[in-house]
Amino acid sequence: MAKLYFYYASMNAGKSTVLLQSSFNYRERGLETMLFTAAVDDRYQTGMITSRIGLSAPATPFDRTTDIRAAVAERHAVTPLACVLVDEAQFLTQAQVLDLTRICDRTGIPVLAYGLRTDFRGALFEGSAQLLALADALVEIKAICACGRKATMNLRVDSVGAAVRDGAQTEIGGNDRYIALCRRHFMEHHRAD
Repeated sequence: MAKLYFYYASMNAGKSTVLLQSSFNYRERGLETMLFTAAVDDRYQTGMITSRIGLSAPATPFDRTTDIRAAVAERHAVTPLACVLVDEAQFLTQAQVLDLTRICDRTGIPVLAYGLRTDFRGALFEGSAQLLALADALVEIKAICACGRKATMNLRVDSVGAAVRDGAQTEIGGNDRYIALCRRHFMEHHRAD
């Protein structure tokens, strides 16, 4: 039986690297995969999954209007798929996550979704909330805070390194805009003065 997996972590934990390695493992055995990534993530190139260590692969970009289940069905009809992999899964909608469950349950294709659990305020993303509720398996990818403890939170900082407490939930930026922290240090930055 195919399963929906949610691999989650803070920023800079290597989620894209693990996704690309998983896809490589399937392909090395002659099995086809289909990769998706959020269209809003254009740090490197739209429709490209790129890890910080230099690995990359083309992917189908998705936004809030993308019918992922239809895209998978169309591709699967031409080339049987062994796995669907989704990067930046926090940007999925509730309906898209439900479609991922249908891909597993009705088509028999496993889905591996990778993304952030929470935003810079500590709030769940829509896609992450649905994946936490519906995934068959939840897998945390570990990152480390500067203090050595497990980093679970994402602190957004401004141009001088001060914590940002308000703003849009999504702001695509590089390593200089976000810092992965343990909960204790994240809360210290968000404490009311």
